[in-house]
Amino acid sequence: MKNPFRSIRIFTVEMIDELKKATWPTRTELRDSTIVVIVAAVILGLFTSISDFALYQVVDLFTSLVS
Repeated sequence: MKNPFRSIRIFTVEMIDELKKATWPTRTELRDSTIVVIVAAVILGLFTSISDFALYQVVDLFTSLVS
């Protein structure tokens, strides 16, 4: 019968080895990337809000003309 704890230990050791091979960003790179993501999310949110408001006004105008 196979020992399940041995499999977990092997997995953990291999996972740690792979994480050591990874290239991690520096604090400056991480800060800059975070700022870019936040700014992009705000711009996308503003665009979506303005588009939604404009389309709502157009649909409201057309439905008031039909009624």
